[in-house]
Parts: sequence; C-alpha cells; structure tokens
Amino acid sequence: MTDAANCTVSGGSPAQLPMVFPLEGLPARVRIHEVGPRDGLQNESAIVPVEVKAEFIRRLAAAGLTTVEATSFVHPKWVPQLADAEELYPRLDGLSGVRLPVLVPNARGLERALTLGAREVAVFASATESFAHANLNRTVDGALEMFEPVVARAKREGLRVRGYLSMCFGDPWEGPVPVDQVVRVCRALAGMGCDELSLGDTIGVATPGHVHALLTALRTAGLPASGAGDSGAAGPGTPGSGTPATGPSAAGPTLAVHFHDTYGQALSNTLAALQNGVATVDASAGGLGGCPYAKSATGNLATEDLVWMLNGLGIETGVDLAALSATSHWMAERLGRPSPSRTVRALAGTASPTSSQEQ
Repeated sequence: MTDAANCTVSGGSPAQLPMVFPLEGLPARVRIHEVGPRDGLQNESAIVPVEVKAEFIRRLAAAGLTTVEATSFVHPKWVPQLADAEELYPRLDGLSGVRLPVLVPNARGLERALTLGAREVAVFASATESFAHANLNRTVDGALEMFEPVVARAKREGLRVRGYLSMCFGDPWEGPVPVDQVVRVCRALAGMGCDELSLGDTIGVATPGHVHALLTALRTAGLPASGAGDSGAAGPGTPGSGTPATGPSAAGPTLAVHFHDTYGQALSNTLAALQNGVATVDASAGGLGGCPYAKSATGNLATEDLVWMLNGLGIETGVDLAALSATSHWMAERLGRPSPSRTVRALAGTASPTSSQEQ
C-alpha cells in the first residue's frame, strides 16, 4: 500500500492534497463504520461470489478500516445477495484488529450469528409506520417488541449491539417525519441496551439544519452524541467479555449517522453531525448501496469522499485513502460499472500506477 501523501499526479508533482485547515469544535478522530460489504452489496441484482466478498472485506481492512459490517443474517428469501452469510463469515477468520458486526433481523438471525462466533450485531428499526411495514411487516412498536428479546439475549452473551433507525429525516410514503417521533424510537432502542444508535437518512433528504435539530432534540432528551448522558438504558457490558448489561447506567448509547447522497447533501450533513459531537460515521466504499425496500434510496455516502473531507479537516481516521480508492476501483471492475464516488474517479484519473494496490 502507498500512502496517499506520496502519490503523484499525472503532471509528476507531489499530490499533498487536500491541504489541512481544521475547524474548531470537531472531533480529533472519527471512526468510520464501513457498510459496503453489507448495505452496499445487498441491492445488487447479480450475485457477487463469496470469495469476492471476502477479498473485498480483507482489502478494506488492509486500507485501515477498523469496523467493517460483514453481512446480514436475514432470511435468504428477502435478501438473496446475502444468502451466503454462513459461508462468508468463517472466511474472515484471522482478520485481527477489525470489528466485523453483522445484521440480525430477529431471534433466529441472532442464533445464526452466535453459532458463527459473531461478537457484534445490529438490529434495524424504523421511525415510520410505512417503512416498518414495508421492511419488517410490522408496526413501529411491533418491531421494537420483536427486537427487545434479541437485544437482551445479545447483551447476555456479551455482544455489542447497534440499533439502526431508518427514515429519521423523511419517508417516501409519509413525507416529513416529526423530530419527536424519531426521538421516541431512539429512546426505546436506548432503553433496550443498545450501545450505539445509527440515525439513517434512508432516502437522502436531510439538510444540515435538520441534522442539527434532530441531534439537539436527542441531546435534550438525554441522548447526546457522545453517549455521556443518562438515557435510562441498561448499562452496556464489555464486548467479548460475556458480561451482560445488568442495570441502569449513567452512559447511554453513542450516536452515529448514516447518510445517503440522493440530493448531494451527505457530506454537508456529516459536517453538521460532527459539529454536534458525532464521531462515528457510516459510509460505503465506492458509494455502493441503496435500500431494497425504499426505491428512492440511492447510494450511500462514499467512504473515499468522507475520508477526503476528514483529511482536509485534519481529523484522524487511520484510513489509507489511496489503498481504499484502489479497493473500490477493484470492486467496481467486478461489478462491471464505474464507482459513483467522485473521489475514486478523481484519483483514478490523476494518480500514477504506483499509488494503488496491485490488482
């Protein structure tokens, strides 16, 4: 792998860009929650071979990503692309220093994940009734009731649990989503004992002011981005220790954000979230992804675009941008189409052959 700072552009001059100009009040480091292998690939119509998925994850880890969401233990009928979860997960043995969370839709999914030794899981709820019905065939409260024993069992087993919340900023059927409606479901997930909540802009309609308003409302409700408030949630156990959450804790879940770039707002919304204390951002290598249950949901925020912005702000991520871009280019070739990431396209057009991984 080659450090991005040592790449050369076609003219031969050092590509020591972007220049670094920090802004006050932002976190010193951001953890990127890479969702490309799961959320990025789940909507692909052509089945991606399991060996390609495993290599994709290994390359992402080699590029410095420390959290890579590997797959989902949803029923193959609903997401055929991820039907190979039991075959994929064991192929990732030996990846040290990398967290490999998986999505579990219900108790059966959790059981499958536990059998394979998964140590981090995620459940996915909805802030709106329409999407809860489309995605889970349940009401919002019905879905929360389904997740409660799943989260409780995961915590007893010592797993770290993330709660995804879709349609936080708008819904394709219902339109505007009231902020207090989102806060209510977040508090319910926090009360179950989720260690982290990911706020999803599933159809990409959020704007920075809306992001600020939601995070302010959550902070007021006892759910600050840092997780330092008192949410009334059960205290998180130590991941991997087998220690369950046993009672109330002064610390609630940390908050993450998950933006789609439908209207070109993902980076500006991310900056607004950082200004409000968020230090975990979901992104998908090469901008892969969508949602099979929300047809207006276009690609996720591209990890490369995010890293370029964070590099310019002087925020640490631990990610080698050149290696990451090369990985997305490699994956795009296997999918048979160019990457939608502007940064991947820019680097592919200007970087010398020495700036990318061997293909």
